[in-house]
Amino acid sequence: MDAAIKDLMCFLDDAPTAWHAVKYVSDKLKQSGFNELVETESWKLQPGERYFVTRNDSSLCAFVTPEKEMTKAHIIASHTDSPGFKLKPNPAFLKENMILLGVEMYGAPLIASWLNRDLGVAGRVTYLDADNKLQRSLIRLDSHPLVIPQLAIHLDRQVNENGVTLNKQEQLAALAGLTDDSELQSDYLEKLLQKKLPLQKLLSHDLFLFPLEKAALLGDRGQMIAAYRIDSLCSVHAAMEAIRQIKIPSSDTLQMMTIWDNEEIGSMTAQGAGSPFQAHVLERITLANQTPRAEYLRLLRNSLCLSVDLTHALHPNYSDKHEPRHPILMQHGVVIKYSAQHRYASDADSGGIIAAICHKNGIPLQRFVSRGDIPSGSTIGPIQAHTIGMPCVDIGCAQLSMHSCRELTACQDHIYMSTLLKAFFAH
Repeated sequence: MDAAIKDLMCFLDDAPTAWHAVKYVSDKLKQSGFNELVETESWKLQPGERYFVTRNDSSLCAFVTPEKEMTKAHIIASHTDSPGFKLKPNPAFLKENMILLGVEMYGAPLIASWLNRDLGVAGRVTYLDADNKLQRSLIRLDSHPLVIPQLAIHLDRQVNENGVTLNKQEQLAALAGLTDDSELQSDYLEKLLQKKLPLQKLLSHDLFLFPLEKAALLGDRGQMIAAYRIDSLCSVHAAMEAIRQIKIPSSDTLQMMTIWDNEEIGSMTAQGAGSPFQAHVLERITLANQTPRAEYLRLLRNSLCLSVDLTHALHPNYSDKHEPRHPILMQHGVVIKYSAQHRYASDADSGGIIAAICHKNGIPLQRFVSRGDIPSGSTIGPIQAHTIGMPCVDIGCAQLSMHSCRELTACQDHIYMSTLLKAFFAH
């Protein structure tokens, strides 16, 4: 197995939430000599050095300062979140002798793919410890699996003809266990967390369900990866490796990676791509170099942001859902995404730069556009272009089962993307 693919699979297994993903990336960056900055503190930046800063522990910006005067920035951006199910603030309730946890949809998951799977709980919690001190902690509970059980076909005879239809309030609760007590203790979740944490009182939590099935290689030669959160942790991993492997800083180009939370719910949060997080970091870097604001604004227009996500591969069973003259195939290279409605930020200029880099480095290239009668999705590229006025291009790797509990992409495409992102930083 290729070392990069093996490392990607470890990342997919170790990052069930955005907070876990940022923790993983932070640790890797520290191992590569990146210095951690804090937004609430003063920064003293040196030429040719490596830094990173996080926001909300779920978004991260890493950068390598140029050795001389900064004239432009090359930015790779992606997102750390994925569609799924978030526990409600008071999740535990009882039906007959069954303990259930109430959930709320996050983003737009393929709901049916979550049924009948072994599920864990992961995220972050705030609590009081034994000394009554406020603590925050990442948590991952995988030793007590939950399940969202599906109604038997005997009680839903037309399910195979009509598809699965679920009421999002009444029919998505996760079965956590059985009890003979007449009452469910209100501190059920708290007691569950106490098995992992020195927790006296649970104060608040951001906890998500995640599938316990690990990433795996599929195909007769292991050509494909199946896992949860391929969208968009594959992109995050490629971006992380590209910035980690910068050996010599540029003389005049700021090399930056930004990974955002909350893309799946529109990015309009303090840590989302609609926030000023990246713009603030860029401005602080220029201020550290005593760059006049006019030069900062010039820098923005002279730069380029790569929005790296996933895109829809041609589905073998639903070929009529795809634009017939733009079939996107797995294992056929990097994809530039276009939309006349600017649902993607790519245009002739920004797309041409990527095409040139691919041509120079022998990277196969595909171009995606949606069918005229099926509106395309969107991603962080247009948001970034709108927010800070920087030229952007939307690119990605082909995948199947997007937004599923178990997604699929080609190993070779991840290698192509990693090669492109490293070449972009060297461009």
